Amino acid sequence: MNRKEFISEAGEPVGPSVLPVQSGRPARGEYAEYAHADIGCVDGDDACEALERQAAATRALFEAFGDAGGGLSYGEGKWTVKEVLGHLADDERIFAYRALCLARGDERELPGFDETLYVSGARFSDLPMRALLDDYLAVRAASLTLFRGLDPEAWLRRGVVNGYAATPRGLAFHIAGHELRHHRVVRERYVPVAEREPWWAGTSPFAAADPGGAPGAG
Repeated sequence: MNRKEFISEAGEPVGPSVLPVQSGRPARGEYAEYAHADIGCVDGDDACEALERQAAATRALFEAFGDAGGGLSYGEGKWTVKEVLGHLADDERIFAYRALCLARGDERELPGFDETLYVSGARFSDLPMRALLDDYLAVRAASLTLFRGLDPEAWLRRGVVNGYAATPRGLAFHIAGHELRHHRVVRERYVPVAEREPWWAGTSPFAAADPGGAPGAG
């Protein structure tokens, strides 16, 4: 692992600091097969860089809706905009915990979870958009702190998650790919609903909220 020394104002070294190790791009067999297309839309070869870059785009995208548009849905029984954002935070918490378990050498098979149950058990639509964004950003910051502390061996440790083989870097890329897919859904299905609302100003506030990733990513 790369290390550097901090230098004090007096010019003396004050101790080593570990530099983050790039994760590398995962291969098939390091994540769920159903996530392959989503992961293929994530740019670059480092999970931390992708997640850090993505956080700003996600924040801009959901801020554009605000509380006025946070309760919008594109159909009966579909999640609201706020519920989508709350789901992203919950999903990342779970996948980051899975990555932690694998990175630390935990050999137990990790269970799956019911995303519909988790959303219905929350009250995301009742919360201010600002609170949901703060929660999402706090989760992302915690994920990045975890991932930046992994060494090359930890990134590649294998385990079983919900019946499939995985590595921490595969799970980290899964977080990014899953989020890109929701970006696409928000743009394709929620934005047209917002455009019909009275609060819509006529000029898209979403133009600057480019989520990145490959064309058609989501």
